[in-house]
This record gives sequence, structure tokens and C-alpha cells, in this order.
Amino acid sequence: MSMNYGGMERMLASLIRRTDPDRFEMHLIVLQFLGRFAEGLEPYASLHVAPPMGRASMLWPGPLIALLKRLRPDVVHAHSGVWWKTMLASRLSGVPAVVYTEHGRPDPDPQPGRSIDRLASRWTDRVVAVSDVLRRQMIDSVRVDPSRLVVIPNGIELSEAVDTTAGSSIRAELHIPPGTPIIGSVGRLEHIKGYDVLLEAFGRLVSGWSGPSRPALVVVGEGTLRPSLERRARELGVNADLHLLGWRDDVARFLAGFDLFSLASRSEGTSISLLEAMAAGLCPVVTDVGGNPAVLGKDLAHRLVTASDPAALAAAWQAALTDPESRARDARVAAARVREAYSLDGMVRAYQELYISLAPLFSN
Repeated sequence: MSMNYGGMERMLASLIRRTDPDRFEMHLIVLQFLGRFAEGLEPYASLHVAPPMGRASMLWPGPLIALLKRLRPDVVHAHSGVWWKTMLASRLSGVPAVVYTEHGRPDPDPQPGRSIDRLASRWTDRVVAVSDVLRRQMIDSVRVDPSRLVVIPNGIELSEAVDTTAGSSIRAELHIPPGTPIIGSVGRLEHIKGYDVLLEAFGRLVSGWSGPSRPALVVVGEGTLRPSLERRARELGVNADLHLLGWRDDVARFLAGFDLFSLASRSEGTSISLLEAMAAGLCPVVTDVGGNPAVLGKDLAHRLVTASDPAALAAAWQAALTDPESRARDARVAAARVREAYSLDGMVRAYQELYISLAPLFSN
């Protein structure tokens, strides 16, 4: 809907920047407003905000149809949240090929959404899942034709530079004393991301902590759960140890200052935040859902925990924070894992090959 914040939006901005301009002419269409991650994309793509659409747009997305007729693209590539509307507008405007990338679905998957997406899939030439688990969910739950499905994991830009001063700088900014263990997380404060579970786990960790300094929990992100999380933190007596920062443009600086990275997602695709944290050399402790097991791989499988289980998450944090040697070892494994399997170049190459494979549909 916009490019304001989020892992999917970061991935899309990276894809646009790195797609070969000599082979592809890129256009970015958003339905609401451009947002933060659209900044600086003008040299790489033409940016468009679709005119407002009325209540009947699920049946006739007229302004989007008109825009696509004017642009005359060979391929329309839609992403999570706008599958049906984009597919419908593409077909009614005569677009030859439609690609859709699913970045993550609820589990369990509500029936109304499944039914609409099942219908959309029948007129979509290729459906991309960002993990093997998500591909299986698309087949079992949405009933997408397996012949239309491909798996392209998300990838990130890899950097060799690490800000070694970040730890002290974020501690000073947040008034966290030296020696205090910092558990970090990046994500939307919404039910599917499990930040209510994350907070309950943190309350358990702090209540049983025997170290010299109580841990701190730092969360970069925003969402509708923020008021309830702040209220629950006061009830648990950890409001002084919880830092809800909202969205930040300097996420990399915070990652470099964390001691541990964690996600409590109830469902997940291939988390960009997790990839970035691992690439930054952080030991991950995340829930065993969606694409998380694939991202961690067999050598980090012991850092997976059951979803919606605060006790298990707190125990996993305790184990990681009280064993710095194993945490450092797993941090090195995590960084190597991302370099090996989740590079941005590999992702971009896979999407470019996918677009080219559809050439017979628009070259006649």
C-alpha cells in the first residue's frame, strides 16, 4: 500500500535498486503514499501513486486500470496485501504477465482471505513464496497450483563494516548502564509478530534474573499493540527496562549494539530483520515458525523456540545470555549463514530470471 516501513518494503526497495537497468525498465506503484523506503529510488524507477479508489475497487479498480493502461508494462509484480486488486487491474488493462510475491500469511489462515487469494492465483502466472514452509502453506491452505509456485528467499545487502562504537552510543542514548545485557528486536508491533509474548517472556526473565544488571529489552518498530505493551510493562514492573523506539532509520547502529536478537512471531516468511541481525553478527533466538528454521539452518536449530510460549522464550534467552562463548560462536555461524544463502545479489538474480522466463507471454 505504501513504502513507509517494514521488511517487505525494504526488500522491494533493494530489488528496485539492484535490478539491471539495461534489461528492465522499472516502475513503482503504491496505492496510498510513497513513504520512507521510496526515498532515493527516483534514479532507478519511475514512482507513481495510484489515484484514490472507491469502495467498489475490489470489483472495478478503475484508477489503477487507467494507470496500467498508460504505462503498458510487460510484467506486473505485486506483493502481499494487494494481490486480488492488482491481479484484477492487470488483467482488465491487458497486462501480459502477473507475478505475485507472498511474504507471509497468518497461521491459521482465515477463510475469507484464502478464498479471495485462491481465485487470484488462478489468473497469476507465477506465485513466489519467500520460504519453503510458506510454499507448502500456499498449496495446502490457499490451494495454489504447485506448477505456478516458485520459492525465492529474501536477501539483504551484505556489508563487511561493523560499527564497533555502536554499543556505547546506544547505551548512552537510552541510559542503559555498561554491562547490562541488551535483547533487541525489530518489527511491527502487531499480533502476528508476537510482541505480547516477547514482553511476557521478558517479565519472566527479569523476575528470575540473578546477574548483576537486569537485562534491557529494546524494540525498534511501531504498531497498534504499543499502548497495550506499555500498559503490560508497567504491570510486570519492567517499564524501566523496556525501550520501545518506534521506527528508526539507523537500525544497523542498534543491531551492532545488541547482545542478542529475538523474534516471537506467530507466523513469518523470510524475515528481513532476522537476516540483517544475523549478518550483523548477532546470535538469534526466534520462534520455530515459517521461514525462521530455514534461515537459522541446522547449526542454529537449538536457538528455535515454540511460538506463543513465554516460558520457553525466557529460558532460551537465559541460556544464551549466561553463556557468552556459545553465544559468540552462534553469532559467527549466523553471519556466515546469511552470507552463504541470503545475499541480495542472489535474490535479484532469481527475480530477473523469473521475469525473463515470462517473455513468451509478452513477446508475441
